[in-house]
Amino acid sequence: MSAELQHLLLVYGTYVIAAGSPGPSNMRIMGVAMQQGRQAALALAAGVVTGSVFWGMMAATGISVLLTRYAEVLTALKIFGGLYLLFLAFKAGRAAVISDERAMARAPTPPSSRTALYRQGLLMHLGNPKSVLAWIALVTLGLGTDASWQRVAVILSGCAVLSVTIFCGYAVLFSTAPMVRLYRLVRRWIEGTLSIAFGFAGLRLLLART
Repeated sequence: MSAELQHLLLVYGTYVIAAGSPGPSNMRIMGVAMQQGRQAALALAAGVVTGSVFWGMMAATGISVLLTRYAEVLTALKIFGGLYLLFLAFKAGRAAVISDERAMARAPTPPSSRTALYRQGLLMHLGNPKSVLAWIALVTLGLGTDASWQRVAVILSGCAVLSVTIFCGYAVLFSTAPMVRLYRLVRRWIEGTLSIAFGFAGLRLLLART
């Protein structure tokens, strides 16, 4: 195996670990998939993928380095992302405290449109400054000072394919019949877990120093 291929595999492996590990985006996709179905979860995942590719392009072109030099920009991103995650935590927590009987008795809430879900996924990823910093680290790992545009294209396109595979994979997996049945059985526990996860992530963003 050539050194070039080994280096690419290292970059791709790092991205898989970063994108595939449980986080607000993945957990939101899981919740939407079990509650609203595959198409809704795929729309949300598409927004997350778009945000990820956007930050990747910014990092590759060097624009995101400017963001790290201006603390007020990252601070604004942190505040926006943190508040948005706390809003999602509130929604999930409100759903968790409603009993199954009340949830079944009340008028059904119309599912979110695919456009709204796409926008939600996009805002979640664009509002997370850690996505910017993670991409800067990834690009720094994969590109040298003399990197050609071909290598940049290979890294970005490969990570884009992995992004689609990971986030859409979550949408497909958690929208299967067994997962939907699981959601119906333990709906309140799932919503409560999502509320805690979103709240923790939101507070970490708001309280983090970097």
